[in-house]
Amino acid sequence: MAAEVPVIDLRLAGAAPEEAARLRAACERLGCFRVTGHGVPRGLLAEMKAAVRALFDLPDDAKRRNTDVIPGSGYVAPSATNPLYVAFGLLDAATPADVDAFCARLDAPPHVSETVKAYAEKTHDVIVDVAGVLASSLGLEEHSFKDWPCQFRINRYNYTQDTVGSSGVQIHTDSSFLTVLQEDECVGGLEVSDPDTGEFVPVDLVAGSFLINIGDIGTVWSNGRLHNVKHRVQCVAPVPRISIAMFLLGPKDGSVSAPEPFVDADHPRRYKEFNYGDYRGLRLSTGEHAGEALARLEA
Repeated sequence: MAAEVPVIDLRLAGAAPEEAARLRAACERLGCFRVTGHGVPRGLLAEMKAAVRALFDLPDDAKRRNTDVIPGSGYVAPSATNPLYVAFGLLDAATPADVDAFCARLDAPPHVSETVKAYAEKTHDVIVDVAGVLASSLGLEEHSFKDWPCQFRINRYNYTQDTVGSSGVQIHTDSSFLTVLQEDECVGGLEVSDPDTGEFVPVDLVAGSFLINIGDIGTVWSNGRLHNVKHRVQCVAPVPRISIAMFLLGPKDGSVSAPEPFVDADHPRRYKEFNYGDYRGLRLSTGEHAGEALARLEA
């Protein structure tokens, strides 16, 4: 049985209180929802997938020039933990100069570079809009996320007949605030944890939509109201699968804490203030799951 992931029209969510309330409820319970009406043309979605396939066809020496800006932000080769998974990373995807540098470092063809730049600009608009609507739905009006850094993670899962039924990537939560994910419309496999049962259930594909996931920083920033969704990818077909994620990481100055309006006598502060880079580094270096890492930060 597939997860009942709400589908939210972003055009309505910014103007209709009932649609914004559905968005908030999805983030509080399941930790994810689908968004339509996002303004990214279908043609650009398809062009970006073609550009991604072209990037993965580059020679290995070119791929490895996609080095880390911060730990875990660059090229990821297959590993013992995730042997089927390979990925590019781009930080800061919200900064045109950094997008240009990413493409230049890989010697990406001009048409690929132009597509990546156009897609980065459009998806940054989406992630800022989604975060703004979410903040407003929680009662925090006119809170801007425009200067928060963003990371692209461009993923490929190298599936074969022998890998069907195995794990594409291990169970995890995202360390970021929220994620805008374009999935492979031909190959599924994404599963989310049902918060009521703990069971992993498939997420149905919806053409032309983005999947929005709440991450660890979203839970901390909301003082525990938003649910950071556990998810994984399973191999369901013997063909390569791609996905394209943009992560809204955290405040520009790196300092993460719940805004004062989210803290009162009935809702005491749940987490100490901390630096996002330190938290991300902790998770990468120790391999801790979010529950363990966030437990260290409880107030």
